[in-house]
Amino acid sequence: MKKFLKIIGILLLLCIVVVLGYFIYVYATYYRVEDHQQLSISQFATTKTLKTDTQYRISSANIGFGAYSDDYSFFMDGGKYSRARSKEEVKTNVEGEIATIQSLKPDFAMFQEVDIDGTRSYHVNEYQMLEVGLKDDTSVFAQNYDSPYLLYPLSMPHGKNKAGMATFSDVQATSAVRRSLPIETGFSKFMDLDRCYIKQVFEVDNGKRFIVYNIHLSAYTTKGDTATKQLKMLFTDMDQEAQKGAYVIAGGDFNKDLLKDSYAIFKQGDKNVGDWAKPIDTSLMPSSLELVAPIDKTNPVPSCRNADRPYSKDDFVLTVDGFIVSKNVQVKEAKVVDAKFKHSDHNPVYLDFSLNQ
Repeated sequence: MKKFLKIIGILLLLCIVVVLGYFIYVYATYYRVEDHQQLSISQFATTKTLKTDTQYRISSANIGFGAYSDDYSFFMDGGKYSRARSKEEVKTNVEGEIATIQSLKPDFAMFQEVDIDGTRSYHVNEYQMLEVGLKDDTSVFAQNYDSPYLLYPLSMPHGKNKAGMATFSDVQATSAVRRSLPIETGFSKFMDLDRCYIKQVFEVDNGKRFIVYNIHLSAYTTKGDTATKQLKMLFTDMDQEAQKGAYVIAGGDFNKDLLKDSYAIFKQGDKNVGDWAKPIDTSLMPSSLELVAPIDKTNPVPSCRNADRPYSKDDFVLTVDGFIVSKNVQVKEAKVVDAKFKHSDHNPVYLDFSLNQ
């Protein structure tokens, strides 16, 4: 009996050492990517110049690291999988997103959740795939995070993942910078990870600047003020530029209900499932800016589905992807592409606009 208890004690001690060692590893290897990081912009031959009173199109697509086919569910939403189901499926989904964006013919194309080396995406460099698919555009990439190895769920750990955001355009930018957003503190930061936005500057023929913000705000937060702090930082940056006379557009995944009550519009699924996406607080927005939530009122299409199950008409849907523009940007049309969530848990969105003189 003594020998048995000794063995149990040794095994218990080993478990404690392993768990303690893992937590030390996680905390020791975690880091935030530096703020105000100047980003490298790919160069290409173009003579195109942005002009006022000319219609342009900007699109945004959260590609969900190439995992989210319509029959996929994600463990952090209460679903089944922690990784994409195969490398082939990652490539198929990313290629499907590229084809959808190509069909829109945008002048500016923004992407979020772009893995460049991830356990969850079988180490497929998705940014390289985007570069090949949109080879006629210039591009910039900002790393969101380089996470420690997440040993959860134990059956198939989410793993170590390096991911970011990318913006493509058929106009050459003059500068691009990565701005770090406020995030959670404590252990919860390992679940929601780092957040940032890309701020990219383009010249307009009237001497003014056009500034594009590619954003992806937090979803899995425990503190109610984290999202507020992120919005305040973004709005302050945009307002300062707008006050200087610049044209500004922010687009991407806000992880906020941009329609304020998407359930009332789409009437699909259990609205209590989507309580992670609170209505966006437009009272924080300065008078120089306005929200553009993409919707076709005659045929409303949501931009996001809850990923707790494979997609069906019983799934909760809402619109979290959209745009914020300065008042000197003339909005023509803003819509969600009805891609039926075939290659991502987000449908792409686009905005047609022009720059006032």
